[in-house]
Amino acid sequence: MRIAAQLYTLREYLKTPEDIAQTLKKVREIGYRAVQVSGIGPIDNQALKDLCDREELTICATHIGYPDLKNNLDAVIEKHKTWGCQYVGLGGLPQEYRTSGEGYAAFAKEASEIGRRLKEAGLTFIYHNHSFEFANFGGKTGMDILFEESDPSAFDFELDVYWVQAGGADPAEWIRKVNGRMKVVHLKDMAVTGDRQQLFAEVGEGNMNFSRILDACNEIGVEWGAVEQDQTYGRDPFESLAISFANLQKTGKINV
Repeated sequence: MRIAAQLYTLREYLKTPEDIAQTLKKVREIGYRAVQVSGIGPIDNQALKDLCDREELTICATHIGYPDLKNNLDAVIEKHKTWGCQYVGLGGLPQEYRTSGEGYAAFAKEASEIGRRLKEAGLTFIYHNHSFEFANFGGKTGMDILFEESDPSAFDFELDVYWVQAGGADPAEWIRKVNGRMKVVHLKDMAVTGDRQQLFAEVGEGNMNFSRILDACNEIGVEWGAVEQDQTYGRDPFESLAISFANLQKTGKINV
């Protein structure tokens, strides 16, 4: 598995094309050779590709808003073709589907149709979870429903191991469950404070069993591990990405 920087981590440094150029340069200097595009400000598709090419950064995956996936799919496809990016990500379940098992099933079918259209264009739809998908609806979690009711040939997953853990599930177990349906994973760690808060942490600095997680990823053939940290609690997010990068390198279980 190769690692990438999830740019959402650096969203406050991606407001303008000039910001984006400086940020990509810093990401490359840390040692990352790939990025996931998410949380960036307005920039022309080709201009972003040119900046990434200049820094020798691969765009391995994205997060795209659901309205664009539903209503502007041709433009989404064109964007990914320009970027040379196969994996079209959705960052979370739209609010209107979250309240019932029927909502999850309806979304699974709707997103599968989008996934089939992307597949025809040579692209792959990937779904990124949070913890709310592990709510129980009549004996099945929302994640179970998404897994069972979606088209396995057109609906892939992008498990976020932190949110799987926060949802009370086993990240390594879920990684193995989606075998054949996941080529991109989100890597972030969880720290716990003395007053029982769960905090985002740099990979290797928290309590999660990353040896098992990385073994499971490699076992099922995950291609990209996108390092993400939603909050860095006063620490420079570039420093946080550098810490995660160094800790992942030490494991010997990833490729840069």
